[in-house]
Amino acid sequence: PDPPAGFAIGVGIIVLIFCAIGLAAFYFVGGKAENFFVAGRSLPLYVVILTLASQSIDSNALLGNADLSYKYHFYDGAVLPIGLGLSLILNGVFLAHHVNNELVLTLPDIYGKRYGVATEIAASLCTCVSFLCLLAGNLVGMGAIVGYIFGVTDVVAVFISGLICLAYVASGGLFSVAYTDVVQSAVGMIGCLAVAGWLISNAEKEAPPPSIGFPTFEPSDTAGYYMYPDDETAAMYEGVDCANNPGAKCYNQQKWCPENGTECVADNGAYPFGDQRIFDNQMSDPVSLTPFPNAIFWNWATIFILGFGNLAALDFQARCMAAKSPVDARVGCILGGCLTFIIGIPFSYLGAITRYYYGPDSIYAEFEADTCSAILDLPTCAMWKPDPKAFIKMLTTVPPAFLGGWGLLGIVAASMSTSDGAILALGTVFSHNLMRHVAPFSEEKLLSFARFATVPFAFIAMLIASFYQSEHPAGATGYLLIVAFDVVLAGCIVPLFAC
Repeated sequence: PDPPAGFAIGVGIIVLIFCAIGLAAFYFVGGKAENFFVAGRSLPLYVVILTLASQSIDSNALLGNADLSYKYHFYDGAVLPIGLGLSLILNGVFLAHHVNNELVLTLPDIYGKRYGVATEIAASLCTCVSFLCLLAGNLVGMGAIVGYIFGVTDVVAVFISGLICLAYVASGGLFSVAYTDVVQSAVGMIGCLAVAGWLISNAEKEAPPPSIGFPTFEPSDTAGYYMYPDDETAAMYEGVDCANNPGAKCYNQQKWCPENGTECVADNGAYPFGDQRIFDNQMSDPVSLTPFPNAIFWNWATIFILGFGNLAALDFQARCMAAKSPVDARVGCILGGCLTFIIGIPFSYLGAITRYYYGPDSIYAEFEADTCSAILDLPTCAMWKPDPKAFIKMLTTVPPAFLGGWGLLGIVAASMSTSDGAILALGTVFSHNLMRHVAPFSEEKLLSFARFATVPFAFIAMLIASFYQSEHPAGATGYLLIVAFDVVLAGCIVPLFAC
């Protein structure tokens, strides 16, 4: 069913409050570029912790995480918050205090001081491409929720989401971003933990159980088509002797699907032995999920890409520059990384719960016919087509409405907190590190250029997100995050460590 109007009203009101806080920060800028870029280097430790965690815990680490865990398995989603949290901890250990000590306005400034203008420009271009992908990925996630609860298309929702974030970032800069991050993290993180805890503790099943099977086309038959894989599963569902396979047990058609056929208990036979919330050996055994594929190499690569590529994240390092002291920058990164683990990893457990309600054995399942995998050795079979909105639908139907709405709001807040930081980073780097080398200008004009530059970058990201929306066959939520930090891992990390 369509989500109740209360979800849209609640999310809409809170988003307006976030915007009001961000717009009010205009008065803290005072016409100074340093205030706009790095909040006057005045952020206290608690703000640094929360704003770093808010940048890390985005819609990719939450919605993308849950979506990937639902489509595949636990670690396919968990690698996102693991990689992001690891990056913050590594940044705190190795780089944060140095970045704060440099007293610069942007990350490419550090490259310029060490290697010259050419390297500064190259790093600026590389990080801008990266953050266009990061911003687009978060607009995909926020747009998926806004589109679903407000009943508009994903494309319209993406542009609404982008314009909301752009409005207050262009006015207050990092002051807007930092202090909205504090409120967004306080509301969002608690809501995400609350709904995840409720679902883990109270969902009907923690993962899909062994399949019960399905009947024949003849209502009078005793045994259905589905044959149980072992005696234990057959006993669980009171299986009967198969009609064409002596000694084997099949679906008990008379018990589970009586002759009238109007109240059948049946499924699609997707999980002969049942599913699990987590397979402990998924990250060490390539065949742990057989007959399903295990993307073990991809998952380890994702952790590496996010763990090291994110060290060149413009938003992370801007907050380190804005911290009151090098110690605050270092401690803020380490504690922000720990918060990322605490908030993000529980969402990976929700993938199995979502598969129970919207997976291949659910009443909502859809399949693509004649797509057999050779390992199954079957004459015919069909590939499951995951519902790209399954997790959002579960949040609006399974937990209590208040908790479900709070969870949705938490994901929207997480998306806004990263999107606004990405918009700001793109505008500041373009104006300060690129335009200034083309046509030098004063600090007053720098502030105007930075505000103006946020607009085209925001719209470019909206266009990318509207193409790569949640229905896109390439995967949508979660994937653009990896692309973003692939770019800076390849182009920026080695010279950053050499600085």
